[in-house]
Amino acid sequence: MTLTTSRRGFLASATAATGLLAIGISPRGALAKASEGALNPFVTISSDGTVTAIVKHFEKGQGTATGLSTLIAEELNMSLDAIKYEFAPSDPTVYNNSLFGPYQGTGGSTAMANSYMQYRTAGAAAREMLISAAANRWGVSASELALSNGVVSGAGNAASIGELVADAAMLEVPADPRLKDPSEFTIIGNPDVHRTDQGPKIDGTAKFAMDLHLDDQMVVVIKRSPRMGGTVASFDDTAATEIKGFIQALALPNGAGVAVYADKTWAAFQARDAIEVTWDFSAAETRSSGDVRRELLAALDDNAEFDASSESDLSDTLQAIEGAAQIVEETFYFPLLAHAPMEPLGATIEPLADGTVVIHDGAQFPTSDHSVLSQILELPMEKVKVNTILAGGSFGRRATPSADYQVEVALAFAMTDRTRPVKLVWSREDDITGGYYRPAFAHKVRVGLDDAGKIVGWDHRIAGQSIFKGTFFESVMVHGGIDHASVEGAADTPYDIPGMHFGLTDNKPATTLLWWRSVGHSHTAYVMESMMDIAAKAAQRDAVGFRLEYLSGGTADQQRKAAVLKLAAQKAGWGRSGPGRSQGVAVHKSFGSYVAQVAEISRDETGAVKIEKITAAVDCGLPVNPNVIKAQIEGGIGYGIGAVMRNEITLSNGETDQLNFPDYEPLRIHDIAEIETHIIPSAEAPTGIGEPGTPPAGPALANAIAVEGPRITSLPMSNEGVDFV
Repeated sequence: MTLTTSRRGFLASATAATGLLAIGISPRGALAKASEGALNPFVTISSDGTVTAIVKHFEKGQGTATGLSTLIAEELNMSLDAIKYEFAPSDPTVYNNSLFGPYQGTGGSTAMANSYMQYRTAGAAAREMLISAAANRWGVSASELALSNGVVSGAGNAASIGELVADAAMLEVPADPRLKDPSEFTIIGNPDVHRTDQGPKIDGTAKFAMDLHLDDQMVVVIKRSPRMGGTVASFDDTAATEIKGFIQALALPNGAGVAVYADKTWAAFQARDAIEVTWDFSAAETRSSGDVRRELLAALDDNAEFDASSESDLSDTLQAIEGAAQIVEETFYFPLLAHAPMEPLGATIEPLADGTVVIHDGAQFPTSDHSVLSQILELPMEKVKVNTILAGGSFGRRATPSADYQVEVALAFAMTDRTRPVKLVWSREDDITGGYYRPAFAHKVRVGLDDAGKIVGWDHRIAGQSIFKGTFFESVMVHGGIDHASVEGAADTPYDIPGMHFGLTDNKPATTLLWWRSVGHSHTAYVMESMMDIAAKAAQRDAVGFRLEYLSGGTADQQRKAAVLKLAAQKAGWGRSGPGRSQGVAVHKSFGSYVAQVAEISRDETGAVKIEKITAAVDCGLPVNPNVIKAQIEGGIGYGIGAVMRNEITLSNGETDQLNFPDYEPLRIHDIAEIETHIIPSAEAPTGIGEPGTPPAGPALANAIAVEGPRITSLPMSNEGVDFV
């Protein structure tokens, strides 16, 4: 199904229903009334004056609800506090992510980038219709009137928007409403505008998937194979029948595990522990992490499977390096990583009296939820509803191409008589051992420099495990055998370095793989920025100045990347860190945004590293909500730093060794003393902000440590002898 969302098509309808003005996309591009249920709006205004933003991207803490509501509030000249928000229903004909195609989903730091014009235009259309309704009522020109704080006034008259809604809903939607000029903005870009969703999250009244409790619900937990790829051969639930609240245990039809049903969560967990399963490991993974590491490192010494360079030739690069005055070379290794969101996975399916089923889910990909339930339950699409609720983090985990946990809850519900709600609950251990990990990668880079310290050749070989091959995204993300996610941030670097060549070799995944916050940039940025630091040191050049030499070509990419680098260096007092302190710098472009960071560290009497401060500069286009941007940069830095400090997932004969936070410890509040973020003003269209803070964090820290300590090329740092205060 394809939908063209031009501005004119976007503003296809306003309801004529009394008491509600709704602006949005008509699924068929025709006018529709809310009373007919055919309109899916982006903004609604009711007769009591309530304005509601219908948010099409889920909220996992990244600030989507605030950001999209901000756009509506700006065009309606209202306080953000006066705007309510609701999550949109599942309908890719209306709420598709325009950067994903005909698919409704949140990811890739795209929420603001693909919604910016849609929500502003909806708000602007509503504003013009309300003013036109008032002008008609009072017999004056619309140009004499203005809308502000929920009141239309002018020419000696005034009326609240609630009073005007019925009249406005009778008007034709303006085909091309006037958007406010950025010089008129009072909410967009205002650093004093705070988040709209923080109150309920602070006082505990916000409801997440794990909080949901429906009358007469059953709780289901899954006993899964301890080894990747194992299936159920048989099971014995005799001992579980002794546990109060246990209902039944059934093998999932796909053999992936045993669904354990109980009245309560604790009873379900107890029953699961009591059930004995015989597993079929004939097709299971048997490799250990050491095997995977050896395979990836060995692949770096062979010719690369794919040439990821579009404008360079390997032989020319090798010739340049061999003729260089000096050569620097490093090999890097990045382990599997879990996502570990604070709220483990869970979803509930509720049957309704008319045969409809509702899945209550922190739905990152509502289209997948919808499709999976329709297929597994053999229901027409209109008999499936997706109720998107708050999610307690994701970092990519709630958006698997296989819709893994949505499949589980659908299968578990399908095996019942479908009269009782079924709530699927994952424990922390389920999540950590769940097998959906950031893939392992290895890099080997040789850089040649001439007598003047200029780079003359860069041979960069990457070996890893493709995320997108075998998924429905393959046609988009894989070209010529190259998974873009494996080389992004390296093969497309804005650095103007002569003789750069990139080769890629895929390795068989040892487990199920998934995009992790910042996807491929999570390892490519570390390598690129570490190697730039190493090359600068070999050239006896300042690390910031050395980078700027390769960003002087004048392209927009280079100019914006150079600007954040200069700003971060200036704000951090680059080169003036004082006695006992060391600084490291990194700069990277990802998801259309540019972020530079300077990490400043000290060491205690034992040599342990203390992260004193990280100074960040970001250019993410027009900053819609500076508070959200700052929070995302801080969160991205913390997520990246925590991972490189001490996290890895290891396998022993195909089984995950880590279980919970004691052996997969998230970042602690005391791990980073201070983070300072500076936002570059911009008139460019907004770009991503959920992920770009993560990639530069690790290499900035590594470069600071390398000033007076070891160069860390194998992660996590704690495995390489680095202790942290």
